[in-house]
Amino acid sequence: MIARAGLLLSMLLLAAPAGAVPADPATLAATIGYPEMEAFLKGIARPGFITVSEEGRSHEGRAIYLVRLARPGARFKVLFYAQQHGDEVSGKDALLCMAQAIAGNPSLLPGDVDLYLMPMVNPDGAEAGHRRNGADKDLNRDHITLFQPETQALHRVARRILPHLAVDSHEFTRDGRDWDARGWDCWPLITMDALNVPWQPEALRREALAFVESARPVMARAGFPYTRYTVGGLPPLDEIRPSTSEVDDGRNSLGSLGALSFIIEAGVRRGPGAPADLGRRAAAYTRLYRHLLGTPASRKRVAALCARARREPLPPFLATNFFWANLGGKVRTVRVVERASGRALDIPTANVMTDLVVKRSVPTPSGYLIDAAAATPFRALLDRQGLRYEVLASASTRPAERCRLLRVEAPYDDLYERYGNRQIVARDEAAAHTFPEGSLVVPLDQPLARTAVGVLEPCLIYGLYSYTEFSVLAQPDGTLPVWRLP
Repeated sequence: MIARAGLLLSMLLLAAPAGAVPADPATLAATIGYPEMEAFLKGIARPGFITVSEEGRSHEGRAIYLVRLARPGARFKVLFYAQQHGDEVSGKDALLCMAQAIAGNPSLLPGDVDLYLMPMVNPDGAEAGHRRNGADKDLNRDHITLFQPETQALHRVARRILPHLAVDSHEFTRDGRDWDARGWDCWPLITMDALNVPWQPEALRREALAFVESARPVMARAGFPYTRYTVGGLPPLDEIRPSTSEVDDGRNSLGSLGALSFIIEAGVRRGPGAPADLGRRAAAYTRLYRHLLGTPASRKRVAALCARARREPLPPFLATNFFWANLGGKVRTVRVVERASGRALDIPTANVMTDLVVKRSVPTPSGYLIDAAAATPFRALLDRQGLRYEVLASASTRPAERCRLLRVEAPYDDLYERYGNRQIVARDEAAAHTFPEGSLVVPLDQPLARTAVGVLEPCLIYGLYSYTEFSVLAQPDGTLPVWRLP
């Protein structure tokens, strides 16, 4: 098997088109910048197989590119996108190397796979070498509002192609002040997690988490330290949990389209003496991408799951407050690397939180009604999200539930270790209310119902009103412009 892989790699490198982008990501010595990427993409098109399109412009006017690689009749749609954060580079580099490799050897792409690559979502941040875009905004916290042109472009692409598989590609820091104090480094080189919002279909969430777990032996055989992606502090005393279970990121927002959606994070050491391991990170990315593409049988299964998810109605109740916990105080181990010796140490801890707990739910409405006084900003929001709505041609009286914004809790919650910007909302019982002409009705019997919930549901503890542009639309008594229709 090793000899065959080496022969395949040699053939791939001989066949790959010349240019600054290598076909083998392990050979990368430096990240590929925007000008090099643009020059590469202008030469990679192959009639009937590879197309390159401009899908939007960044805040500072740079093109946002989409590469499509597919043979006629390919039906399993895959969207890999990277560098939402401009200083997180290895996913982008891996995608460009993947495009180069497939261009040189088309047999590397399964015949049924319709592959879309958006390698650099944030070209302004990439060129500046910082996390945020040219407007100083974190794009991976812009998936509810879609204020930024870069996230708008990504969502337009995702709604157009409706991928069966979507992967958001990032990097995390393996060292830092707390790690330095312990003389440790974070052990994994690369990590992955799956969509997890409770109202996304359970079968889709279960399948996605199964892919996360099945990658463990695959990555071990390839020699890449891998585990499920977590955030938090150091064992044994700090809380360690999977990534956010809210909708305001790429993984969960695209998962709301009925896609098997993931986030991958490669680990980077940034402190003094950090290794020059970009090629290894990009190679680890490439192995995980290949794992997620699966087999013809798994692709058929995933496509069927996505088709069912897109038909499945919303559950009778919507979870509005949910968080990670450790039911029963299970003791697990967390692996770290001891810097002095290079040894891997397994640290026992009861603070790994992997059980998603629902604290509060509300009955699922039939839709939402937006008061005419706030129609202008909400119409723009609904249009950015591709949501279907009706504009009332005349005043209408109907039963609706009023919601009042009591406060937005901006600080991090140290007791429960919850993110900041929690919106605290009170919901009234349904009562007749007259809505004026020009009000907006957003039904939930539409294909993007789960997107509508994530964007509009006023009772979510993390949602639209953590953004000042929408919290200021509340009336003096706190009444929110979005009413729930029972």
